[in-house]
Amino acid sequence: MNSYYVAILQGSVLTIGVSLCALLVSIVLGLLGAAAKLSGRPVLVALSSTYTTVIRGVPDLVVMLLVFYGGTIGINHLLELSGSKKTVDINPFLAGVLTIGFIYGAYMTETFRGAILSIPKGQMEAAWAFGMGRIRAFMRITAPQMVRYALPGFTNNWLVLIKSTALVSLIGLKEMTYLSKQASAATRSPFEFFLFSAALFLIYTSVSLFVLRKVNARYSLGTKRGEL
Repeated sequence: MNSYYVAILQGSVLTIGVSLCALLVSIVLGLLGAAAKLSGRPVLVALSSTYTTVIRGVPDLVVMLLVFYGGTIGINHLLELSGSKKTVDINPFLAGVLTIGFIYGAYMTETFRGAILSIPKGQMEAAWAFGMGRIRAFMRITAPQMVRYALPGFTNNWLVLIKSTALVSLIGLKEMTYLSKQASAATRSPFEFFLFSAALFLIYTSVSLFVLRKVNARYSLGTKRGEL
């Protein structure tokens, strides 16, 4: 029985790996999406708006299955058209990271867009008047303030993202939810193993919330703070 708990603990490391990698993908996509929405260019605004609307309107599980199975079918079809006899299977870890990152990139887009809009436009105009380029002005003026405004929404997105990693168990990735299900089937004791996984998720989210509250306090020095 103890070996199952050890296996689930080892799977929890993979869960954290998927979460962190997906977070990086979502941050990059969120920044690009926010920049596109605020660019004022109709094509970019339309693309980013379509991205956020579709992703927020389709269940995460459906997107996961579409990427994993649809991606595999699409790649193999292209290989077949090119005359190749090789077949490709998408790595479950890669599929999980890219899918979860792609999903939460849409939420990060709105988080970052709202944070940037909260910064008075006059600050950027003043930076340009002093001769700062757009990139330098963004790094020195916009980015530090954007972090403070974005942290509450970022925290919520991160907490939900961690829990969403349970979905990758459906595509065969042996993270802790998958291993809990295997242990439950082998021992016919589903309650204790799923309860153990739930406790691990609760620990991860609680630690994350504690750390992000500290970060929020650090960035909110000298300003009125709200609870995350």
